[in-house]
Amino acid sequence: MGKAAKTVADVIVAYRDTLTRAEKKLAAMLMENYPVSGLGSITTVADNAGVSTPTVARMVQKLGFKGFPDFQARLHQELEATLSNPIAKHDRWVANAPGAHVLNRFADALNTNLRDTLAGLDTQDFDRASDLIANTDCRLYLLGGRITQALAAYTFTHLQVVRPDVTLIGSGSSAWQHSVLDMKAGDVLMLFDIRRYERDMERLASLARARGVQVILLTDEWASPAAKSASIVFRVQIEAPSAWDSSVVTLFLLEALIEAAQSRMWAGTRARMKTLENLFDDTRLFHKPLQNNKN
Repeated sequence: MGKAAKTVADVIVAYRDTLTRAEKKLAAMLMENYPVSGLGSITTVADNAGVSTPTVARMVQKLGFKGFPDFQARLHQELEATLSNPIAKHDRWVANAPGAHVLNRFADALNTNLRDTLAGLDTQDFDRASDLIANTDCRLYLLGGRITQALAAYTFTHLQVVRPDVTLIGSGSSAWQHSVLDMKAGDVLMLFDIRRYERDMERLASLARARGVQVILLTDEWASPAAKSASIVFRVQIEAPSAWDSSVVTLFLLEALIEAAQSRMWAGTRARMKTLENLFDDTRLFHKPLQNNKN
């Protein structure tokens, strides 16, 4: 994520080492139920953190805000962005739409999304995630939300070829509990959760972590509440000149992860692919080009 897209939470993390003991206490409280925990009055925020109001005032200025009202205005902007429904999002884009053709507007937005996502992506996290995906000693589970379940299914289609023991958890509020029954320490859960965040994702991530499961979360720039229970969090830029959020950069990241995992275990993956191709041939799944018979 680019510097211009930094959230208040990003700023708090960046300044954490410079904070006093009381300010660190305040920062911990703000992060615990972010961003809602910072939306009360300055007195309420101070009381909830067990610090003085001057401590709150000093810390927000240390973080680069003009004062507490400026700090809260940023939090309100973030909260509004995460709660925007498609109608509100569409109206916001139309109000600020440039005169260029929609194709150009989309191309510009997606190029910016890709650049900013890559600027904030930790390559060590990427490598750790691909290692976890390639670890055949554990089972891999995948689940997405109302829109992102399609991304989970796409990932599943590829990874079940790359490696064994991959499970696509069915969407629906009563589907994932059965999968939790079989989760063991060391297993991996890959979750997809973008705004408007789904309650089940946060609960599932928490239960999985309690069982020793490594959670990989693909979310947006504001970060799903499930991030609190995730071992690795990928925050992807999703804004587009549309009523809908864009999945282009998320798909880019997924395909890169699939390739990285595949390369780590190519010998085993190649054998699986060869067996699968034989099955396709035996069942005549795909059309074959006609062969010219020569006498």
